[in-house]
Amino acid sequence: MSLFHAVVQIDHHTAHILQFDAAQALAQQVKEHVHCTRQHGSNVRSEHEFFAEVCEATKGIAEVLVVGSHTALSDFRRYVERHRAEVALRIVGWEAVGHMSTNELVAMARRYFSMHAGMATPMKAG
Repeated sequence: MSLFHAVVQIDHHTAHILQFDAAQALAQQVKEHVHCTRQHGSNVRSEHEFFAEVCEATKGIAEVLVVGSHTALSDFRRYVERHRAEVALRIVGWEAVGHMSTNELVAMARRYFSMHAGMATPMKAG
């Protein structure tokens, strides 16, 4: 079941995706799979696979808020903008936050979407 809004709390190892509406919230978790390469123990492949899985988990969700640490947000944003432009179009906000519980995340995301409702709606020419 896909709902209209979601919040993704991401770090470099795990992403918690919470789809929600006014009455319910559905949780999903994506974890990184470590694949070191010969290039100095690089984890770029692992990170890209992880970020791709997070993007796939948000498929069908119209508006996504992404939250996490500054570093995780920056790295995920760079990946999305370079490799997943269709996902970037559905991300409506990037917020740096500390770790939050599921209830705190859903409450924060509901406030965010209610405050920003209509901001993405195109203005009609008159």
